[in-house]
Amino acid sequence: MPRLRPAPGLLAATLLAGLWIPTARAQQVPDTTFDVRVPQPRSSEGAAPRLAISEGHAEIHTASGRYRPFAGVARADGFEVSALPGTFTAEALAPLRVLVIANAMGDPDIASPTAESSAFTEAEVAAVETWVRGGGALLLIADHAPFGAAMRTLGRAFGVDMRNGYCLDPGKGNASGQPGTIWFTASYGLDTSHAIVRGATPADRVDTVATFTGQSLSGPPGSRSLLTFSATAYDEIITFAERHSGTKIGKDRRRSAAGRSQALAFEHGEGRVVVLGEAAMSTAQLAGPDGRYRMGMNVPGNHNRRFVTNVLRWLVRAS
Repeated sequence: MPRLRPAPGLLAATLLAGLWIPTARAQQVPDTTFDVRVPQPRSSEGAAPRLAISEGHAEIHTASGRYRPFAGVARADGFEVSALPGTFTAEALAPLRVLVIANAMGDPDIASPTAESSAFTEAEVAAVETWVRGGGALLLIADHAPFGAAMRTLGRAFGVDMRNGYCLDPGKGNASGQPGTIWFTASYGLDTSHAIVRGATPADRVDTVATFTGQSLSGPPGSRSLLTFSATAYDEIITFAERHSGTKIGKDRRRSAAGRSQALAFEHGEGRVVVLGEAAMSTAQLAGPDGRYRMGMNVPGNHNRRFVTNVLRWLVRAS
């Protein structure tokens, strides 16, 4: 397979991945020009599966905000999409087929130390775990600091470890050539044997998934890593505030991410769970002072939209 490179016009952005991208996150907006249509929509009978995007826990990705393109793709593939603004209770979760939680925080101020406090109460964690165990489907998305710390209690309920760092890979195995923007392929960490990556038809097959400076994960026994980091990958264990302040970080703040994951899929009781360690891969955003840098499904050359639709189909057992 040929080595993949960022498309023309994106090089300036990816050259600064890991340095520029975290700063740009505060300036990210949804790419409203992104074509959310799905070439071969999921065929289904009966009512559309109900998918809710959580918005009651200081999430920075919402159905009408940065995850608007994600919501559009889900709708185009036959899901009924809504926001879930309140807390997680058995009553709130019961009507849903899929719950999506993307970058929840313990405080709306992303730079505050309390943003790393748990975004969920113990009762909410128990409610979500019980709902999934009984047949629900969870898409849990936790990016770099502070999100890994804020969402760690929920991850642990499913046996998932979140580093809450910034995962980089400067090695030659990184097909993009940039430490923070990683293109997962058959030759770099993409599990081509899993149903999410294979797809139901050749047209649904995923050959590339691009991610944009998230964190690394490890999963429970029996889980599958769909996107696995190489031997040269590492997490920088720093806070969001440190990243923005330009604080010089020594190698003593690094922890190897070799063999760890940026996307996990597994069964949990009667339900299914997918956990992503980076959020931009599942949407389409414009970033930078003038909004000219693309991040996510809108970056030419990746199969992120296919990855998103395949994840949702797998969660509802439609693939």
